[in-house]
Formats: sequence, C-alpha cells, structure tokens
Amino acid sequence: MKSSRPWYRRPLLLLGAAVLAYAAWVAWSILTLPSVKPLANPRFSMPITVKDWKKRDRTLMVGPRNPRWTPYGAIPPAMKKAVVAAEDGNFYSHEGVDYEAMKEAIVADIRRGKFVRGGSTITQQLAKNLYLTREKTIVRKVKEIILARRIDDAVSKRRILELYLNVVELGPMVYGIGHAADYYFGKPPSALTVRECAFLASMLPSPRIYNPYRKMNRVMKRSDRILRRMAGARMITREEYRAALAEVPNLAGMESKVRKTLENP
Repeated sequence: MKSSRPWYRRPLLLLGAAVLAYAAWVAWSILTLPSVKPLANPRFSMPITVKDWKKRDRTLMVGPRNPRWTPYGAIPPAMKKAVVAAEDGNFYSHEGVDYEAMKEAIVADIRRGKFVRGGSTITQQLAKNLYLTREKTIVRKVKEIILARRIDDAVSKRRILELYLNVVELGPMVYGIGHAADYYFGKPPSALTVRECAFLASMLPSPRIYNPYRKMNRVMKRSDRILRRMAGARMITREEYRAALAEVPNLAGMESKVRKTLENP
C-alpha cells in the first residue's frame, strides 16, 4: 500500500530541521561573544589576528604591551576630531550604534545590489577589529551591533577613541596612529599637523583604496572634504582650516615606499 503522506513532507521536515539548527548556531555564537569589560582597564593588552596585504595572518598586540601604543593624551586633538568627522559624526551622542546611518547604508546597498556602505560607527568598527572577522554577513553584523552596544556601556568615549586609533589599519601592516605617524611622516603622533591628521583619517576605513603612494590625488581630495567638515562643525578655526588646505603633506621616504607598494599591491 502506498503511503498517504504528501511527497513534500520529508523535504519540509529536513528544511525545518536545518533552519532550527542554523538558528541554534546563531544564538549560541551570540551568547558566547567575549566580554568587553576588560577594555575599560587602560593597562589591558590583548593579541588579535590581522591580515597583511598578501592575506596572511599576523598577530597584533593591542594595548601598552605594543611598543607603538599611543595613549589618549599623546594623540593630537585634531586627529580625534578628524576621525569623528570622517567616520562617525554622531559619535558622542549615540550609544555605540547609529541606527539612522545604518538605515541609510541599507538603502544604498539595496540600490547598488551589493554591500557598498556599512553604516558602522567608530564603536562598531572597533568591535569588528578586536573580536570579529571581516566577512560581510548578517550574522557578523548582528554580533558587531551587540558588541558595540556593550562597549559603549562599559567603556568611555575617550577610551573607545584611544583603542580605535591604536588598532585601525592605515597601510600595509601599518596598524594604529603611532605606527602611521612614523611610517608616513617620520614623526610621533603628538607632532602631527591638522592637515596630516585629516590626511590619515582620509584613508579610513580602506587604506588599500585610499593609498597615498598610489592614489595621492584621491587621498588629498578626501582629506580636503574632511577638513571642510571639521571647519563646518567648528572643530577647527577658519585660520586652521586655511592653513591646513595650504599645506602639502611631506611623506617620509616617498620614493622607496611607492616602489614597495607597487611591488606588493
């Protein structure tokens, strides 16, 4: 006797089981996210895995155990203002996530049919850099949002900026403002000019796209836009703005680094 069960029942059961298993995995991965509370301790250091421009895994130490670590007080005010102007204009008012910016990014992505804008705040970028992979998936985005909210609850805005500016990628295995200031300008971060701060901020969050040794004009144009935002938001005076526009960044070792970056794109 033939079974009276519909032919599609078994596939539906298998599909339902797969969906439940995936949902359970997602829930488990969220429940097991690491604690962000240690980040509040200024003496805390942690190793993270980053990739160089040949996609090889490297270890980066985040915290005072890194000899290039730059504490908040040694980061020039213009650098802090430049990254806020460039990456997260509502940094001081949101709670780790800017939902309006995220909504605008989703609309832009839908129109383009691919991930173009992430709408990530500085806090979300920090969460991703410290704890997550670079894959562009919905699950990773959910984790990023949860971690960003937790970081904003546990850590001061001042500390978030300090961590962020010490972990951002600013060139080929150039991570953090301490390394970037020396790599590009041959000076400590505290000696950076307003133009140089905007110049570094213009490379975020994609130093391969905004690579001054290959696309100097692109970096300078974005740097000019950041300076305009800073002046418009009264982060800098009109005099500082005009002086910064007139300054041409003097990149240390330009010729040798152009050669290296062309050999290792």
